Amino acid sequence: MTDAQLVLTMLPTADAAVELARAVVDEKLAACCNLIPAVRSIYRWQDKLQDENEVLVLIKTRAEQLDRLKARILELHPYEVPEVLVLPVESGYAGYLEWMAKALA
Repeated sequence: MTDAQLVLTMLPTADAAVELARAVVDEKLAACCNLIPAVRSIYRWQDKLQDENEVLVLIKTRAEQLDRLKARILELHPYEVPEVLVLPVESGYAGYLEWMAKALA
């Protein structure tokens, strides 16, 4: 087990995703963000079926940054109830994990 964490969030547009990604990397809350465009999300919101195109943002961080990262996502996010899911990284390439630690120092 490592202290690395993968945080997932969805944004409504590429511009919103870039804004969030640049902010959290610049503020050293994330080592890296990957933006995956053209994700189609089907979900129920306010008792209505929704079918939307969104951008998935994968955020690489460490446990010690999680609280500040989540708070910053909520500040920047345009959704009333944004998706913020945290997945622990059980293992990974040591060189990459070391790079992450340095990027977040």
